[in-house]
Amino acid sequence: MSSSTKHGSLGALTLGALGVVFGDIGTSPIYALRESLRTAGTEVYDIYGVVSLIFWSLMLVVTLKYLVFVLRADNNGEGGILSLFALLPGRVRNATGGTKYFFVVFLLLGTALLVADGMLTPAISVLSATEGLETLNSAFATWTVPLTVLILVTLFAFQYKGSNLLGKIFGPVILVWFITLGLFGFIKVVERPEVIEALLPTYALDYVVHHGFHTFIILSSVILAVTGAEALYADLGHFGKRPIRIGWIFIVAPALVLNYLGQAVIAIQEPGEDKSLFFALAPNDAVRIYLVVLATLATIIASQALITGVASLARQAVRLGLLPRLKIVQTSSTVIGQIYVPAVNLIIGIGSIFLVVNFKTSSALANAYSFAISATMLMTTIAFGYVAAEKFKWSKGVLILVIPVLIVIDLSFFLATVT
Repeated sequence: MSSSTKHGSLGALTLGALGVVFGDIGTSPIYALRESLRTAGTEVYDIYGVVSLIFWSLMLVVTLKYLVFVLRADNNGEGGILSLFALLPGRVRNATGGTKYFFVVFLLLGTALLVADGMLTPAISVLSATEGLETLNSAFATWTVPLTVLILVTLFAFQYKGSNLLGKIFGPVILVWFITLGLFGFIKVVERPEVIEALLPTYALDYVVHHGFHTFIILSSVILAVTGAEALYADLGHFGKRPIRIGWIFIVAPALVLNYLGQAVIAIQEPGEDKSLFFALAPNDAVRIYLVVLATLATIIASQALITGVASLARQAVRLGLLPRLKIVQTSSTVIGQIYVPAVNLIIGIGSIFLVVNFKTSSALANAYSFAISATMLMTTIAFGYVAAEKFKWSKGVLILVIPVLIVIDLSFFLATVT
């Protein structure tokens, strides 16, 4: 029985998980398809190919890899790449040379990259939303960086309240966000229902076959659609497995898919225009203002997914002797995984603000962001394969069937972002 059923109702935890766990992946529609089509092209064939790649990336990476397999590898209810490290046999964890030692260093590098995600996620998420102001009036462009910095300072200042309270506040807002995503997407899909064809795997496969090496360039943007998948695992200790799985299957995945299809319709109807497909879903300025405000709130919440995940990582690192003792504040009397780590919060906050001031636009941040994500995902898969063999004692047949498929997917994204 997961911590979700022990600590409070499943519905309340699912709503909380929406606010804390799914914020990151839930705000990807603001920039993922736009960035992908910049490199892919604007013909109908390109649009269908990219949407198909995004859809199957969501299904294979989030649903299959994380929800079906990786969430099984919890360490006393805690998730994240360091849980995999803790589950490894002592002879591997304490190795001082050879391939086992290299593997340990590899895992710790993955952990470091997840901390980098904790800085990059708030920066790119909030920036991409405040950039929506430009769609209302180009004169607002100069406001985006100062406004983003102000929002981030406020967000990091409130972390001491804990993910339980933040989840209660953020959960309903993110629920409205996902309903809005799905509804705006659905309205456009009704205009051109044939766009649903883009979900067929044949479009993705055909695109990969015909574009060869250029597919790698496109995949480096497509991965933006699955950002936040690592947060599902890193935040496991805060909410438990069932709320995360229920939230994804019944709310998050349908809303995301509908929204990407709706944006595809806009890209087909108004080809060649370099603009925000997401904000173009709004039929008029009044609705666009609502969308900019809601997107800003949602991206503030999205930042929470990785901030919370990094706090969990820090505690695990202290327990494993990888970090010195840190002050760790328990923020919930019922859910043991809900914590606040002041030193880590300060480092992540300063790093995130530095990135915003330095990079200035979400497009400029996208490449650094996608590289950190793809590297962490690849390292998680390799470590999970090791744990599945050593700890869970999976049969060779199952290992050969599952792990190489997951590695091929992650390796494709990693090689794409290295470009």
